[in-house]
Amino acid sequence: MSGLPLTWEFLAVPQAVPEVRRILRARFAGDDADDLVLCVSELLANVITHVGERTPVSLRVTATPSGRVRVALSDPASAVWPVLRESGPDGTSGRGLLLVDSLALRWGVEQAPYRKTVWCELRAPRARAGATRPSALLEGGNIVTGGGYS
Repeated sequence: MSGLPLTWEFLAVPQAVPEVRRILRARFAGDDADDLVLCVSELLANVITHVGERTPVSLRVTATPSGRVRVALSDPASAVWPVLRESGPDGTSGRGLLLVDSLALRWGVEQAPYRKTVWCELRAPRARAGATRPSALLEGGNIVTGGGYS
């Protein structure tokens, strides 16, 4: 699967959400990656909201042997787990994990002594009809940065 793997380390700040969306859309140019972009955005927003701004995170987007895309977002707050909850019709928040739950084929949390990883698996993005992809984005590889948001 082209565009993968993708690894990115950065600080979870509100400005990172649109930047991550931009990078994913560029990396999967020509593909229908809307579900992938939405799930990554929601997982990142959960870290910002429930763990705190400026939390160091690691985002990994990889292909699975079964042809799915696995998104994994790790942070150092091993005791702060996401909670799937219902949000009332007048609620202004609390729907992010419900979106992930509805879009992902499966999702979960892996805990380690000093970090946790929230992950989800999605169907692989498919090429949009008539779309062309920039050749530079087809080569794969990793994006690794050292917290470009300050």
